[in-house]
Amino acid sequence: MAFLWIVSCFAFISAAHGCGSPAIQPQVTGYARIVNGEEAVPHSWPWQVSLQGNGFHFCGGSLINENWVVTAAHCNVGTYHRVIVGEHDKSRAITSEKVQILKPSKVFTHPEWNYRTINNDISLIKLASPAVLGTTVSPVCLGESSDVFAPGMKCVTSGWGLTRYNAPGTPNKLQQAALPLMSNEQCKRSWGSNMISDVMICAGVLLALPPAWVTPVALWSARRTTCGPWSVSSPGETAAALPPPPLSTPVSLSSEAG
Repeated sequence: MAFLWIVSCFAFISAAHGCGSPAIQPQVTGYARIVNGEEAVPHSWPWQVSLQGNGFHFCGGSLINENWVVTAAHCNVGTYHRVIVGEHDKSRAITSEKVQILKPSKVFTHPEWNYRTINNDISLIKLASPAVLGTTVSPVCLGESSDVFAPGMKCVTSGWGLTRYNAPGTPNKLQQAALPLMSNEQCKRSWGSNMISDVMICAGVLLALPPAWVTPVALWSARRTTCGPWSVSSPGETAAALPPPPLSTPVSLSSEAG
């Protein structure tokens, strides 16, 4: 599955444990240049969520406090799915990493989510029981509606999604990739003006598109402050079957007000 970036700006109170400050520091080698992804330091992205059905990972998400997770609307999360926090290696037994297996009690999808335009591709998951925060599990900070994401700002994404469009499967260990944000004009030249709206931003560079094939849950800036949770989608669910366009990945901004 390929993916599109979405930042959320919901007004939730961060947990007392703090947000956006991993107890285990990430090590990112791709700030000077875009890389095709690398294994993350285990548990260095403690807000990373794995959404699973029948024991298989199908989407990523971000823990925004101990009771809520943000993800993409196109993931079609149901209360019968599992929300896994504190995981790094999907091939290991659940008990070996001391992960937390949580259940959704309710799922709230943006009422104006449109799968044709990809606008408002965002859902909130209310957990049936709170996540226990600690060294390997803590929330990401939420962005503000006034935040400015300038072209060229270097960020990092993480997830278990495809690391290239023709990969035979997804990685077991959590991956990360560095990428810069881009202007909408640059993005429109690649994806077309009909695909990119004014509420979207783009990430990636020419011929280097790890975020198109990595399932991210948050964007982490070069200044070591979180930009806010991002979820993952594509400009069409069949996009993963084809090589990506030569420039960037669209990103949609959403807010509580829509």
